[in-house]
Amino acid sequence: MTARINLPWVAILFTSLLCSSCSNDVQPSAKGDVTKINVTSTAFEDGQPIPEKYTGQGDNVSPPLQWSDAPQQTKSFALICEDPDAPSGTFTHWLVYNLPPTTISLDENVPKGQSMVYGFLQGKSDFGNVGYGGPAPPAGKVHHYIFKVYAVDIVLLLQGGGDRSDLVSAMNSHIIGEGELTGTFETSN
Repeated sequence: MTARINLPWVAILFTSLLCSSCSNDVQPSAKGDVTKINVTSTAFEDGQPIPEKYTGQGDNVSPPLQWSDAPQQTKSFALICEDPDAPSGTFTHWLVYNLPPTTISLDENVPKGQSMVYGFLQGKSDFGNVGYGGPAPPAGKVHHYIFKVYAVDIVLLLQGGGDRSDLVSAMNSHIIGEGELTGTFETSN
């Protein structure tokens, strides 16, 4: 008796295995332990509204952020700010990476651009611009904006202006610490 291989099922299995290794989700370090980083802002408390100044209805400047309790083995930090409530799916508002390991904060109004002049790089948001793009959701619903800070055990080999998938791919299996701060915003009518 000869074994028959069902080629469509083999193709589906192969595709699912291949795609699982290309996940757009951030994966922790291969070493396993991920330290909890404490992320705060002087502009808003966790779970509270983001002041209009930091939104598309206001000055559209980035809020001040601080973090602590990162692992000593940190070689760089990265930050992703996203809105999981966007109508078309999760929307990326800000990407920052290769922050030096001694960095414990970002000031308000980080200049937009790819330059390492400030000691780090920024990526392209889903607005299509490099740098921070503040909340600007459609009216009628409160949106949540999650500022995630990652401690990474390497300096990322990534050029300025990369997108979220570039950053996630570069960080995967190198995350040794993470923390988040969530702010809310609802567009006024």
